Amino acid sequence: MDSTVWAYELAESLLSTDLPRRWVHSKGVAGKARSLATILGPDAELLESAAVLHDIGYSPRLTDTGFHPLDGARFLRAENVDERVVRLVAHHSCALLEAEERGLRAELEGEFPLEEPHLVDALIYCDMTTTPDGIPTTTPDRISEIVGRYGPDSIVGRFIRRAEPEIDAAARRVEERLSRTGATA
Repeated sequence: MDSTVWAYELAESLLSTDLPRRWVHSKGVAGKARSLATILGPDAELLESAAVLHDIGYSPRLTDTGFHPLDGARFLRAENVDERVVRLVAHHSCALLEAEERGLRAELEGEFPLEEPHLVDALIYCDMTTTPDGIPTTTPDRISEIVGRYGPDSIVGRFIRRAEPEIDAAARRVEERLSRTGATA
């Protein structure tokens, strides 16, 4: 079975019933990943798979640590998913900074090495330019939405503000690559 088809089916099975808004967001992030195919070449399907799977760790069926990148990546590894997809899920959207806030940085770093920087940037871009409702947005608006939803003093609120410069830089790098090819996302 095609890896992206399998990834969509798995994400849908874990998110659509219990967390329908996460499922809509994940489909939007995957759609954004598809739009980057011109700059990703042979890694395009890999990124799309990681994009649709990036939030599966929120599924109540997978929750272990309560830190969704780690829970999702551990599940995927146990399912023998391509290690590159697993690493992207583990580290999506500056997860190391949130792991630090949660006291889980050593676990995340120890279990899951970082994936290639251009793919890490691409997944950050896709996630941080897609609203919870799957609609395109800007990184500043997405960060504001996250802080508003979780609160500025929450773990997520603190982490996302710390991650903001790297999120903006990743988005700029992706947009520059798109611009050099004449493509748009």
